[in-house]
Amino acid sequence: MTLVLSRLIRHFPRLLAASAIGLVAALPAIAEPIPAYEEVAAGIHVRTGLVEETSPDNHGAIANLGFIVGADSVAMIDSGGSVADAEAAAAAIRAVTDKPVRYLINTHMHPDHVFGNQVFKAQGATIIGHEKLPAALGARAEHYKLSMRDQLGPAAAGSVTVTLPDETVTQTRSLDLGGREIELRAWPTAHTDNDLTVFDEQTGTLFAGDLVFLAHVPVIDGSIKGWLARIAELRALPAERVVPGHGPASAPWPQALEPQTAYLEALAADLRAAIAAGVPLAQATESAAAGQAGQWQLFDAFNGRNATAAFAELEWE
Repeated sequence: MTLVLSRLIRHFPRLLAASAIGLVAALPAIAEPIPAYEEVAAGIHVRTGLVEETSPDNHGAIANLGFIVGADSVAMIDSGGSVADAEAAAAAIRAVTDKPVRYLINTHMHPDHVFGNQVFKAQGATIIGHEKLPAALGARAEHYKLSMRDQLGPAAAGSVTVTLPDETVTQTRSLDLGGREIELRAWPTAHTDNDLTVFDEQTGTLFAGDLVFLAHVPVIDGSIKGWLARIAELRALPAERVVPGHGPASAPWPQALEPQTAYLEALAADLRAAIAAGVPLAQATESAAAGQAGQWQLFDAFNGRNATAAFAELEWE
């Protein structure tokens, strides 16, 4: 007994260290904190999304979100990628003002922009989106809920309900927040078929949603030809700054359009050349826009998908 006890005492530090390592390995990963909001112009507050794919650790907080404070009320632009993301947004608003959130504006259908809708709906906000948003979101609702189980984890995904807009915009609509007019504009098919922008006239701030990407490689879920056709119209908007759907909280306008335009034009040119030469889809998608790879984050995750979608569209020109 004395010998056994002596050996245990001598090896106790090593046993304790091994136990600690095992305990740490058994613990769940610590989630990343949801990024904070910053004021990019008077009364305009923006949260810079993480340039990552959705995961349980980041709560789906990967899109840029923002809110505009008027004399009477607040408009929230997009609700985030999870209930936790939306609750953090609601808390950020309350830290700035006690005015009611009268409107939640969805810029398009993707989960990282709309999966917190239910939080603002419960607070009495009127949800507004593009006229095609209800059909687009409804058609993908079950797929999104299933895919989010893998991306957010079952617990977080289980708390999400796909909440459709209460009202829609066909062309343009103005909202008065109390001495502050904002203009909503529905766009033809580009990033998606349900893109909506928000323009704050007071500060010249454009919330472009995913019609504008910076840092994060653009993602095509609509039409590459349509998106390129919208560039001139976007450039003509009288904004001073833009809040892109992904990337920095804000950027000068219209200069912010240039990196995205270069990417889309390179992708289209490479694919058109491949199609003309009879290069098969699998080979064409591997090399399309390869010269742009060093300019964008998440390039490997999305460029192949973009090339596949664009190839299918361009081969029928």
